[in-house]
Amino acid sequence: MDEAGFGELLGAEGQAVLAEAGQGDRTGRDVLATASRLRERHPAGLVATALTQVRLRERAREKFGDDAARMYFTQAGLEQATRRCVAEYRARRFAGLLAEDDRVLEPGCGIGADLIARARAGCRGDGVELDPLTAAVARANVTALGLDELATVRQGDAAATDPRGYAAVFADPGRRTARGRVFDPRSYEPPLDVVLDLAGRVPAACVKVAPGIPHEAVPEGAEAEWISVNGDVKEAALWLGDLAGTVRRRATLLDGRGREWTLTPDPAVDRAPVRDWGRYLYEPDGAVIRAHLVAEVAAGVGGGLVDEHIAYITADTLTGTPFARAYEIDEVMPFSVKRLRAELRRRDPGALTIKKRGSAVDVERLRRDLGFGGRRRGGAGELTLVLTRIGAAPVAVLARPAPAQFR
Repeated sequence: MDEAGFGELLGAEGQAVLAEAGQGDRTGRDVLATASRLRERHPAGLVATALTQVRLRERAREKFGDDAARMYFTQAGLEQATRRCVAEYRARRFAGLLAEDDRVLEPGCGIGADLIARARAGCRGDGVELDPLTAAVARANVTALGLDELATVRQGDAAATDPRGYAAVFADPGRRTARGRVFDPRSYEPPLDVVLDLAGRVPAACVKVAPGIPHEAVPEGAEAEWISVNGDVKEAALWLGDLAGTVRRRATLLDGRGREWTLTPDPAVDRAPVRDWGRYLYEPDGAVIRAHLVAEVAAGVGGGLVDEHIAYITADTLTGTPFARAYEIDEVMPFSVKRLRAELRRRDPGALTIKKRGSAVDVERLRRDLGFGGRRRGGAGELTLVLTRIGAAPVAVLARPAPAQFR
């Protein structure tokens, strides 16, 4: 799809084709039948563009919910776009700072996910996007969701954008190339240093970065926030200027249904103690680990680390916390495939979940070696196998999800 093809899709005939393509069965041979039927009455290129858009909308439901049915996407734009619940969470922070007439500049706005979320929160803003097609898609999304009075999109070079006159900047530099994801902040597009320079010229800013950003790359005075959704780390953000809080780092957990939890450093907590195994194992959320806040979780559940270099916590009692998943330990043993196979045969679980941290074991090969490489077995219940180490010694833990979970 190019800019001209997308323009045709937005026309009357394109909208009719898109509507009809969206009503048909798009699986197996039926999608071929739908395409063939549409091509009898409409240009083949327009039909292909519409069918691609329908498929992207289906994929986008995970990120955008019901909005996906009205939005437009490119494959790359969808992959990098912020999911709706995260964008809405971040928009509330902007809305809490800005006055009614303040405007937010978003260089590199992509397909407009964050621009839309802020507009819905009442924040006026302007998006700038280098790629003409992506800019057109973002503009169409703003219109499709009825936000033209609050948000605009224009095609242009984000790195050359002048932020003067704006109250805040939000930037999401590109972190993908033709070879895959980019992890070095210097290889972002534009590079992180360029984005931070632009952001530093306004009173407040937020820059979206990869979750793996090194802590030493966080600029002085910024607040780094790692965000996870239902236990899956999605992104990190650097809050700058008036948008920065009083803490250096935080972990924020979202459940996608409006609930959120935030953890910040506790001055009273230095480091987590290292202790022997207790009755329960706690697996901290990935955002907590990225934010270096495992010690705070350990203190909250009255536990300690099983190894000072491994982010597993153990405790004698079960304490509800949103920041870690709890398991009741059945047995802790030195790692041995033969012994594990015997223990699993004796317990006969219907399903086995394998987790690891600090272990070099090939999980899929181990699953096959243990007899769980195919379909669900006939046993009852589910067992969790945790692979880790204590010092240099590999350890296997058999456990079950604790009966009382916070969420």
